Amino acid sequence: MRFNLTLCVAVILLSLFTQASHGAERTLTILNWSEYLDPDLVLRFEQEYQVKISEIYYGSDEQRSDLLLQNNADGYDLILSSGVDLQSYINRGWIAKLETDKLLFLEQLSPKWRSAFPGAVEYAIPYFWGTVGIVYRHDVIKEPITHWKQLYSPAPDLKGKLGMIDEPRDLIGMGLKSLGYSANSEVSLQLNEVEEVLQSQKAMVNSYIYMTLDEHSPIVTGEILASMIYNGDALMVKEHSENLTFVLPEEGGAIWVDYLTIGAKAKEPDLAYAFLNFINQAEHAAQLAQYVYYATPNLAAEKLLPDEFLNDKVIYPDADSLKNSEFYKPLSARSQRKRNIISINVLP
Repeated sequence: MRFNLTLCVAVILLSLFTQASHGAERTLTILNWSEYLDPDLVLRFEQEYQVKISEIYYGSDEQRSDLLLQNNADGYDLILSSGVDLQSYINRGWIAKLETDKLLFLEQLSPKWRSAFPGAVEYAIPYFWGTVGIVYRHDVIKEPITHWKQLYSPAPDLKGKLGMIDEPRDLIGMGLKSLGYSANSEVSLQLNEVEEVLQSQKAMVNSYIYMTLDEHSPIVTGEILASMIYNGDALMVKEHSENLTFVLPEEGGAIWVDYLTIGAKAKEPDLAYAFLNFINQAEHAAQLAQYVYYATPNLAAEKLLPDEFLNDKVIYPDADSLKNSEFYKPLSARSQRKRNIISINVLP
């Protein structure tokens, strides 16, 4: 999970999915969130290996899966996946089992994040972890936001001033938590209840498109006053306004882990392994963490991070803040269909 998570329309150049001609520049193709790699590190890798990195962006977990479905994951060397989708991608044959003898940094990785999801140890390298919470303009909203209900059943003066995420897993999951239920609930009556909440909230929402994180962000300009957001993105947009506060609600949020995986049909698997080794060098992993404002699972990198970064509870929430938070879990086909119907009914 996320990363700047600005919704992007993936632009796929035909040349990336054809065999390179003899002597042509090699290209490493990465399916990724936008702005989830430090451009300086990308440039250094390109120069060191005399290759080109091409990133294909998606704007949601669903969009990533749709892109992979289009050509059965052909042509992607590295695929950034959420932890909850790993097992599905393994089952579909989209990602390859790791050749651990080619990876030079495994002992540096936190066992907690390496094994947080089924299949992760054998198929994936943890990239970053974080939370889903709320960012709001504390200069305008005088009563501190501490509960999801304040976003899902907001005060009348917030009409047209809310930002939400069109990712069904987050939209419905955090809606369930606002009602005191588990984000992974499969109880039909509870899902019906959250659909009613989302339908009622709809008139209050300015946009379900993930906000931009630059100086033109709607929460900087005041077009939006409160929004669901990923924790690191809240800090990124805060670079442009000191009037922002991020909160992990008392009911807890979602804990996500993003993983880098090798595409089963990768054209450049050796380059993919080289890139994983490169970005997991301690100094590079530390630089990358500070670029995206997310917690790194690389323990060697953590030793190089400044205390200010490590002590920031937005990036590294303490145990008390996380006690009510949850990892998303794979759902039954029936429950997933129910959630898909809710999304279709609610989202514009």
